[in-house]
Amino acid sequence: MLDKSDTAKNSAARHSAPRLDLQQHLADLEAAGLLTRIDRPINKDTELGPLVRWQFIGGVPEEQRRAFLFTNVIDSKGRRYDMPVVVGALAASPEIYARGMGRPVAEIGEAWMEAIAHPIPPVLTNDAPCQEVVITGDTLRTEGVKFLPVPVSTPGFDAAPYLTATLCVTRDPDSKVQNFGMYRVGLKAADRMAARMVAREATGAGGFLHWLKYRERKQKMPIAVVIGAAPIVMFTGPQKLAVDMDEMAVAGGAVGQAIRMTRCRTVDLEVPADSEIVIEGLIDPDVLEPEAPFGESNGYVALEAYNMPIEVTAITHKKKPVFTQIISQVTPSESSVIKKVAYEPLFLAHLKTNLGIKGIRRVVMHERLTNLRPVIFLQFAAGAPRTEVWRGLQGASTLQSNCGKIVIAVSEDIDPSSMDAVLWSLAYRTNPIEDMHIVPNRGGVQGAQYSGNKTDSGLLVDATRKRAMPPLALPTKPYMEHARALWEELGLPPLNVQAPWHGYTLDDWTDTWETYARRTTAGDWEETGRETLKRQRRGLLPETPTRPGQAKDE
Repeated sequence: MLDKSDTAKNSAARHSAPRLDLQQHLADLEAAGLLTRIDRPINKDTELGPLVRWQFIGGVPEEQRRAFLFTNVIDSKGRRYDMPVVVGALAASPEIYARGMGRPVAEIGEAWMEAIAHPIPPVLTNDAPCQEVVITGDTLRTEGVKFLPVPVSTPGFDAAPYLTATLCVTRDPDSKVQNFGMYRVGLKAADRMAARMVAREATGAGGFLHWLKYRERKQKMPIAVVIGAAPIVMFTGPQKLAVDMDEMAVAGGAVGQAIRMTRCRTVDLEVPADSEIVIEGLIDPDVLEPEAPFGESNGYVALEAYNMPIEVTAITHKKKPVFTQIISQVTPSESSVIKKVAYEPLFLAHLKTNLGIKGIRRVVMHERLTNLRPVIFLQFAAGAPRTEVWRGLQGASTLQSNCGKIVIAVSEDIDPSSMDAVLWSLAYRTNPIEDMHIVPNRGGVQGAQYSGNKTDSGLLVDATRKRAMPPLALPTKPYMEHARALWEELGLPPLNVQAPWHGYTLDDWTDTWETYARRTTAGDWEETGRETLKRQRRGLLPETPTRPGQAKDE
């Protein structure tokens, strides 16, 4: 992967199918100009995370975000690591995510639906690059996870370096089906870590539901933490598939061939054979250990709480592995892009296909600061029945328990990805007493466990256009397009165009007014003045509408 030869670049550039090896994927990104190498020394404890963070909070356009490969990693104690660290290689941008899927961004939602419908079971192999090096015994107890260049994600708040780009593998002791979840795992000692999994008995993480069963059996729970695998494999963790669904079979369906798996060396689990690093261990369900603080994806620091200590039993890895990390915490982040690219088409398919909602056009999950899942915008076609709008609002708020605390429906002339446009719609197209509904007894959003509240509530808002309205008060499209060409001809500063950028009608516009407008741009406005002179009336108040029966708009 570290070979930057032209041959490798050309080969990678021609490849479009999903890569089943992370380092081949990195070569593809580099060939496409989507990966930046940093060869100078970078401190993983104080510099690495903040440096990559700037591309998410520093105003860098989404399409310009890159993966970062750090080849000269040090820590605050002066240690130098032989292992490079890559951040952003899974989903710094939708384009990077799409390359990992081997599909254009527009096809990702459909690709996941097809993979779920047509899974391909994984196959076992003894040819496992992830086990080229096996660490156990004294080396594990003295060096263990300390040899891994695990970055500090939120310097100034985090209590330890944390693994963030994980696939935590556990197995249901009853069904024997494995679950793959992306959970945070903090370092505690050379041979001990602590994992946090969403702990809700009804809707908790798959690993937590397994933990409950092992606790009832009074048995230790095997766990394997995969760090760095093919993107198509890593994406299954945050995809939130059904607990009893084999994520690796879905990954196989997405790539069109079986994922190669291998048995762990010290625990009864199977892991992707082409992974970079695997940490094997056991969780004693009778023992919990304080874990965190750690900056979480809801934008706040997760405070210290009792979570699951992992007794590390082995570490296996490739001879020359690349350590993988994702940027999480305040959104936008790599974590939110992973979810956004997959969740939005998933929600749209649910509303359109499963529920048969008429008129639904788009689903947009608000990303900046809100952690993507709590706030959802639905775009409906003009004239969509209000009954369908409300079915859509309810459907979006109930598909996943942690999504849709606030769901707002807008009409198709409103860009749901523009918060300004949504607020404009809220300001002028809603009557709160009629168009808003508060839903009680929702599950809390991420971080709610720190508030003391056991339940939350939700807000559904119909901000669609419900009647004919006057046109948007901007010059119409032909005039704006001509003016833009003129702007560029004059060499004026580059434009950052956002919708709406031209005027358009919203059904309250007559042929007479259209005639007036055409005359005005042709310089014939006096003709209109002669016509309106004939229409003068006495005994009226100012602002009386000209059309009979039209009430004055307050």
